[in-house]
Amino acid sequence: MTDRHASAHWEGDGKTGKGKITTQSGVLSDNPYGFNTRFENEPGTNPEELIAAAHAGCFTMALAFQLQSAGLKATSLDTKAVVTLEKDGDGFKVTKSALTLKAVIPGIDQAKFDELAGNAEKGCPISKVLNAEITLDKTLVQG
Repeated sequence: MTDRHASAHWEGDGKTGKGKITTQSGVLSDNPYGFNTRFENEPGTNPEELIAAAHAGCFTMALAFQLQSAGLKATSLDTKAVVTLEKDGDGFKVTKSALTLKAVIPGIDQAKFDELAGNAEKGCPISKVLNAEITLDKTLVQG
């Protein structure tokens, strides 16, 4: 199996401190994050954005494999994931990841599209790791 890693470095307190996130691949290298990038939309990343990116990417690839197994190939699959962070007692909790998919897939009907997209949503490893509600809004574009 595959192990992937990322690291975070933090200096200071929770509200005014600053951190940096680095990924194994180097796609993120000392990318800044902090209270202001998480709750105030300042430049930089945040954990929820990274979860959203991981979920969108994982689901989309899982759907591509579902299609391949069914003898189909997408012209395009575009997925957006919106991760919701809500207050939970004294802290916060990711409560939802809402996936929105727009797909162009020659030769597929709506029923098969719904089946394969649903399988991808449930089978994606990131979907499995999230302890949150996961929704999928999908559009098949005939083309």
